[in-house]
Amino acid sequence: MPVNHIHFLPIVTEKEMFSCLVVMFVLFCSSIADENSIRDADIFPSSPEIERGSTLKLFCVLGKHYTPHRNASHIIWKLNHELIAQENYNIVNETVSSITIHNFTYSKAHVKCFTKYLGKEQLLVHTEVKSGFPPDTPGNISCTYYFEAELNCTWTSGRETNLMTNYTLYRKMMTSPNVVASCQSKTESCSFYYPNAPYSSAFCFQVKAENVLGEASSDCVPIPMEKIEKFEPPEILSVKKITGIKQLLTVTWKMPEKIIPSQDSTCQIQYRNLYSNSLEFVNVSLNSQEKTGSCNLTGLWDSTEYFVAIRCISDQSVLWSEWSRGKTASTEEKAPSEKVDLWRVIESSHSAGIRSVHLMWKPLNSFPPSGRILGYKIQYFPENNAAFKMANISTDRKIILLLNEEAYIISITAYNSAGNSPEAILRIPSTDEKTSQIIETVRTFRTNEEVVVEWTASEPEVTKYVVEWYEEMEMDPFGRSWQYVSNSTHWKTNRKNFKPFICYNISVYPVYGNKVAAPYSIQAYIQEKQPSEGPVADTGIPGKNEVIIKWKEISKDKRNGFITNYTIFYKPEDGKELNETVNSDVLQYRLKSLQANTQYTVYIMASNEAGGTNGEPKTFKTLKFNKEDVIFIALPIGLSMLFLLGLWITCILKKHTFKKVCWPDIPNPAESIAVEWPLDASMNNSFLKGASSEAKTIDFEDISVLEHCFPEESQEGSLLMNCENHVSECTDINTKGTINGDKKILYNKENEVAKCFSPSMPYIITDQDIRSQMPSALTPAKEIQPMEMLEDDLCESQQSAIKNEENDNEVLKLDDFSEKALFNPYLKNSVKTREFLISENLPEHSKTEPKSQSTVLPPFQQNISGQSYVTLDMFGLASAH
Repeated sequence: MPVNHIHFLPIVTEKEMFSCLVVMFVLFCSSIADENSIRDADIFPSSPEIERGSTLKLFCVLGKHYTPHRNASHIIWKLNHELIAQENYNIVNETVSSITIHNFTYSKAHVKCFTKYLGKEQLLVHTEVKSGFPPDTPGNISCTYYFEAELNCTWTSGRETNLMTNYTLYRKMMTSPNVVASCQSKTESCSFYYPNAPYSSAFCFQVKAENVLGEASSDCVPIPMEKIEKFEPPEILSVKKITGIKQLLTVTWKMPEKIIPSQDSTCQIQYRNLYSNSLEFVNVSLNSQEKTGSCNLTGLWDSTEYFVAIRCISDQSVLWSEWSRGKTASTEEKAPSEKVDLWRVIESSHSAGIRSVHLMWKPLNSFPPSGRILGYKIQYFPENNAAFKMANISTDRKIILLLNEEAYIISITAYNSAGNSPEAILRIPSTDEKTSQIIETVRTFRTNEEVVVEWTASEPEVTKYVVEWYEEMEMDPFGRSWQYVSNSTHWKTNRKNFKPFICYNISVYPVYGNKVAAPYSIQAYIQEKQPSEGPVADTGIPGKNEVIIKWKEISKDKRNGFITNYTIFYKPEDGKELNETVNSDVLQYRLKSLQANTQYTVYIMASNEAGGTNGEPKTFKTLKFNKEDVIFIALPIGLSMLFLLGLWITCILKKHTFKKVCWPDIPNPAESIAVEWPLDASMNNSFLKGASSEAKTIDFEDISVLEHCFPEESQEGSLLMNCENHVSECTDINTKGTINGDKKILYNKENEVAKCFSPSMPYIITDQDIRSQMPSALTPAKEIQPMEMLEDDLCESQQSAIKNEENDNEVLKLDDFSEKALFNPYLKNSVKTREFLISENLPEHSKTEPKSQSTVLPPFQQNISGQSYVTLDMFGLASAH
C-alpha cells in the first residue's frame, strides 16, 4: 500500500529521540490520509533550526502525481545551488528520499529537492536551514529609575546565537520571593512603567534567555532604587550680566518635579566662551526643599559671550541627569583697547583734481575682544589746515573719501557702549609728493604649507612695513589684503590665503610714523599649471621663402603661470615638422628658408613652468615668386615702356622741329614780288564741283604724290591750281622735247584744277610721268572723294612715283641749260607730282588730244636777285562732264 503523505523527523541528536517518535507517528497518520489532501511533493522538517556543527537530516516525499513513472531513486539534492554527493543520499522507500549532512556550519542555507528524469531536472520543494547556538547566561544587569515614571533595565546576552532568542526580565521582592513581576523582550533591555514601577529598596532582578536550542537564566541581582534614581534635566531660567559689574554672569535654574522626596541633590554648571572650546565647571548643592538654584560665574572675560548648561544628581544616586538646554549671554562691555588695523588705496585724480581714497580696516585684534562694536568714527583734515576737520560714521569696515590734491591726515576709532578705541592714524600724501625708493628687492618662495615674502631695504631705521597682495584681475580696491610687519624684513602666511594658478600682485610698503613710502611690487604664482589655451597664429602675407608669424598674448586668466617662451611649430605638406623657440616678450617671428610654392601648417605653443599648450593650427602657402623676382621681371619691361612713352611724348612735343629738319618749309611763289600771278583763274574750283556732280568722276585715291611729305600741315591740303588753258596766262611756259605719242596731257574744258594744289604754282609735265600714268587712265575713274587726304597716303603715292622714275632711268631734260642751271639745290627736294586718271566718260575730242606735249617753264638764271622759285610738278588733268 503506497504512502500518500509522510513526514519524517531529522535525527539531529540523541536528546531529541522523543521528537523523532512524534514525527514517526505523524508519518504513520499521514499514510492513511485522504488522497485529495496529498501534495505533489513535501520536505520535512520545514525551516529547521539546528546547532552549528551538528548533523542535518531532511526527507523529501514524492506525491501521487509523480508515480508510477518516477520514484525516490530519481530524487537529487542541492545545497545553495551545489549538488550534494550521492553518498549522502538514503532511499527510505519508493516515494521518500533522505539526505544527511554532517558538521553543518552554514549560518543560513537553502536545501532543494529535485527529480531528474530523462536528463531533465525539475524542482520539487525547498527549505531554509539555520544553524546557531543555545543562549548564554545573561549578565551585567543594570537599571535606571525615573521616579513615578519608568524602571528600565539592561543586560548583556553573551555571544550571538544567530537564532530567534527571547528574554524575560523578572523583578522579585527579596523579602517575598513569590512576589514576581516580569516583562518580555527580544532585545537586551526591558522596562516597567508607572504604576507598575513602585519605589522600593528591596528588589532583585533576574534575566532568562531561551531559543529552540535551550535556555539560560542569570542570578537575581539586588539593586536599591535610590541608587539608580536619575533626574530629568533641570530648566535654566536665565543667564544675565549685572550692570556695572564686569566679568560676571548670574545663572538661575529650576529643579525637576519628579524626585524621590527627602533627598538632597547637587547641580553642576558647565560654561565656555564662544572664542574657546575649553569647558569649565561649577558645582552647587541644593537641599530637598529647594526647587530652584542660582549661581554667579566670575572671572569671565569682558564683553564676551558665554554658553551655559546644567545637570543635577541625587546625593544617594550614582546617575547624573542629562544636560539641560544651553543658553548664551555676554559679560559687561568695556571700551575697545586696541587700534583698528587701517589701510588705504589711492586712485588717480579725477576731473577738477578730486581723487578717491579707499579706506578699509580689519576688526579689532585684541583678545578677548572688547565687545560688540557699534560703529566707526572717521575724521580727516588737510595736513596744513587742522581746523578744517571733517567726520563720518560708518558701520561697515570700509569707506570712500573724495579728497583734493593736498596731503591729508585720517584717523579712525571704533566705539561700543562703553567708549572709544585709540585712534588709528594714516597720512595721505599730496599728488605732487615724491618719495624715495627704500625697498631694493622683493622675492617670494613657497613651502609645503606657507608662502614667504622677503625684501631688502636701503634704510635700516625703517622698522615697519605693510605687505599687500591681491589677484591681478581684481579690480575692486576693497578686494585687497594686507598685513603689517614690524621689526622684520620677512613675512609668511598660510598657502590657503592664496588661490592656485592665479597671478597675484604683491607689494611691500615702508611705513615710518604715519607716512607710507613708495612700494616695491612684484607678481607671483603660488602654484602653476600649463596654460588653458594656446596662442592663435596669424600668418600675414607669405613670401616666397619666408613668412612673418604673429600672435597675441594669452589672456591673463588662462595663463595659469608665467609664460617662459613660445615655440612655433611649422610643417610643410608631406614634410618634417620643424620648430623655433622665442622668448616670452616676442609676439612675432619671421620664418625663413621656407620652400617656395608650398603649403605649410603652423601652430604656436605657449609654455610656463608646468608645461605647454598648443594653439589652433593654421595653414598658409608660400609664393612662387617674391618681390625681387617680380621687380627683376617687371623692371626692364617697365623701363622699356617708359622709354617708348617718353620717345612718343618727345615726338609729339618736337613734331614741328622734326618737320623743319626733315621737311623744311618751301617758299610760296605766289607770294613772290618778282612776277604777278593770276590767282583768280587758279582759285576756280569749278572742276571739282563739276566732278562731284557727275556719277563717275576722278578718284583722288588714285592720285600719286611724288614727295616724301608736304613741308607743313598748312600745305597738306594744297589744291590743284591751274587748268591747261590758264597756264599760259600765269607763266611763260616753253615746251620742249617729244612726249610718247601714246600719252596725253589731260585737262578739262572748264579749266578747273584740283583744290589740293597751290593756287599760284605752275607745273611741268614730263613724258615719263604721262607714260607711267597711262595704265591708270585706261581704267574707269572712281568718284572723287572729299578733298581732305591723309598726308601719309599722299607721301606714299609720291614715293611710288619717284621709284618708277628711277626704274625707268629717265630724267627731266630742259633745252639750253644744264642740270645745275635747271634745279636749284633748295628746290630740288620740293618736286611734286600729281596724277589724274582719265575718265572713261570723257568726250571723244578730249581723248584725241595730241599725245605728246611738254609744258616747261622758261629757264631761270641762278643767283639772280628777285628770281622766283618754281616748283616742278608733274600731273595729268582729267576732264569730266
